[in-house]
Amino acid sequence: MMRVLGIDPGSIVTGFAILEKGNNGLIHVHSGAIRPSARESFAVRLKGIYRSLQTVINDFEPDDVAIEGVFLAKNPQSAIKLSHVRGVTMLASAEAGLEIYEYSPRAVKLAVVGYGQASKQQVQKMVQALVRLKEMPSPDTADALAVAICHIHTTISG
Repeated sequence: MMRVLGIDPGSIVTGFAILEKGNNGLIHVHSGAIRPSARESFAVRLKGIYRSLQTVINDFEPDDVAIEGVFLAKNPQSAIKLSHVRGVTMLASAEAGLEIYEYSPRAVKLAVVGYGQASKQQVQKMVQALVRLKEMPSPDTADALAVAICHIHTTISG
């Protein structure tokens, strides 16, 4: 059985999800979002994201980590902040000795929805169906689940 930590990095909200590939398909183990306080300095928010991911990794012991790759941001400041968040997610994963895989937003949407330009809502609905969730996941959690699904599909069929 393969256990994957999917991460959707963000400076305001970082989504994460633990999925397993079992004999009967995908199994949702745990998912959520890390929401650092906007009142804290950016460095303190990064530390919080890092520590939260360390806890998730220690508690759920994934085999692999899948992270959504960089997209072209219109705002350079946003791109720089996102890069910092990606760095701490990679550091937490690498320190735990985990293999890190990156997937572009287009590849994730293609793997989950079958269309590389799918909307956030289409991703949310498809993730909810594929993982058999009772409630629609938040956009950030859905993206983390989608990255994990993409990795599982890529690893098994690739």
